Formats: sequence, C-alpha cells, structure tokens
Amino acid sequence: MNSLYRSSNYRPSRDPLVLFVQEMRLRGLSDKTQKSYHYYLDECLRFVDYKSPKEISAADVRSYLLWLADNHKSASTLNIAYSALQFYFQKILRRNFFAMIPRAKKEKRLPVVLSQKEIQSLIGAITNRKHRVIVELLYGSGLRVGEVVRVRMKDIDLDRMQLHVVQGKGSKDRYTIIPRSISTILATQMNVKQPSDFLFTNGHGGRLHERSVQKIVTRAAQTARISRSVSVHTLRHSFATHLLEAGTDIRYIQELLGHTKIATTQIYTHVVRSDLNMITSPLDRI
Repeated sequence: MNSLYRSSNYRPSRDPLVLFVQEMRLRGLSDKTQKSYHYYLDECLRFVDYKSPKEISAADVRSYLLWLADNHKSASTLNIAYSALQFYFQKILRRNFFAMIPRAKKEKRLPVVLSQKEIQSLIGAITNRKHRVIVELLYGSGLRVGEVVRVRMKDIDLDRMQLHVVQGKGSKDRYTIIPRSISTILATQMNVKQPSDFLFTNGHGGRLHERSVQKIVTRAAQTARISRSVSVHTLRHSFATHLLEAGTDIRYIQELLGHTKIATTQIYTHVVRSDLNMITSPLDRI
C-alpha cells in the first residue's frame, strides 16, 4: 500500500463537494457529467445555506428545484440538476427521498433536420479543406462533436470503410461508416501521421477543441444563408433522417448512432418527409 495511506497524518476530505468529485471519478463518469453534477450540487448547498448534507431534506431539494423552475430553467436543466442530486443523496449518502420528488416533463420537440440540398450548400460554403472534412465526417458518419475531435488515425479502417468511435457518450465503443468521398484525404493523412495522432489538430498540434468545431459549423451555415438554427448536432440529426428516408433499417441506424434504446432513434421517424410528399392536400382535390 502507498505510504501516503499508511501514514497516520492522512485524513480523507470532509468537504462534500470533494468527496462527490472523488466518487464520480471512481465510478467513471465523464468529465462533462462531473462538471455539471458538481455545479448543481454546489448550487443546491449554497441554496440551503450550506446545511449539512445529512440534514438536507426532501423539502429542501424540492425547494431548490422549484427555484430553478421559477427562474425559467428548461426541463432539461431541471432534470440534469435532479440527476446530480439523486446521484449524490441516493447513491452516495443512501437517502431515498427522491420517490417523492417528480422529474420535470420534457418538452417534445422534433430535431432540426437540414435537407440534402442544404447540406450540400453548407459544405460548399467552406473553403478551408480541413474544416470541410470535419463537417463532412460529422454529417457522413453521424458523429457527436466530442467524438469527431477525438478521432485518432488508428480508429480509421479504410479497408472496411468503418470508423471506431472510442468511448463515445455513455463510455461506449461503437463502429460507424466512413463516407467514401473523403477516403482519399484520410488515406493521405494516414501516410503522414502516426497511429496515435489525432486526425484533427489545432495550431499547436494538440486536439482540436469542441468550440472550434461549433464555430466552423455556425459560420458555414451563415455563409450558406441557411435561415434555421444550425448546430453540430443538426448534422447528426440529418445523417439519421436521411438514412431513414433512404430506406435504411432503423436498427442499423441505432447502432451507427450508438443509441442504447431504439426509442431514442425512433424520434427520426417523426421527421422523415419522403412519405409526406406522396400525400395530396384535400384543398388540391377540390
């Protein structure tokens, strides 16, 4: 055993936030989840004037969540805060009062999906070759922003035209397809980079930041004069919808996107428009 832990001077922290972070790290929660959970637990503790966590009641937690709702926070934000507090109080402190606290009902909104013509315009608006490949891979492989910036050369299999997505959302690995239209430039990169190198790097040779990718997509949408709000995730939504419209089995799409539940993928059945074009309006029958 490490001498640090054998020493009589070692004392584990009593700070609930420090213990919370340690527990999240031990359980392998992602950095993004750790950051958001830490934020909401800290805010809740401040809300109750730093009352001892063991003394915080269901009424205190309800009051905090109600305060968030009164400050016009979205259902998504409320549910992240709920999950953070439930993780801390129920899984760590073993306090079971969350059965009395309801989750916020999520708004049922359909994802924004671009047409294939809009995708073509968006990609055509990008003059920087690296930026263009980033967008082509986002759309052509259905990647999340955190996944595209973490692609390493060893993840690319051009023989099978497959991309190994390592530790995507939920710490899950999966395989997705690689568009043949970018295979030549990927092959070129594989000849000049090491297997452990990132495919996309910043000016210092390090991993590209997610915000940089978001800016690339936003600027391209503005240049292409796409009026709707376009984010990186819009490209992923478009990937799934266009595959579905082309007749791809939804179970394959589920695998490509890395969804655990088919119900998550089924939202795209509500935005598929190929069948709608075959329906005649009753006004046109008069």
